[in-house]
Amino acid sequence: MRNYTDKMVSCPHCGHSIGITLDASNGNQNFYDDCPACCNAIHFNMVVNEQMDTIELTIDADDEQIF
Repeated sequence: MRNYTDKMVSCPHCGHSIGITLDASNGNQNFYDDCPACCNAIHFNMVVNEQMDTIELTIDADDEQIF
């Protein structure tokens, strides 16, 4: 599995497209980052599935789930 994956996501607050780089070398991660357009916090939940060689990413605004 490649440790680094580039992903485009949309801000759950304003819809702005954001490019992020995910680092799977530390396994599952739960983190926050601010949207560069609206400055609201975005909650990222990354799950690494090593058997399937995939990374699942869910984002939300802490008030509703976005899939």
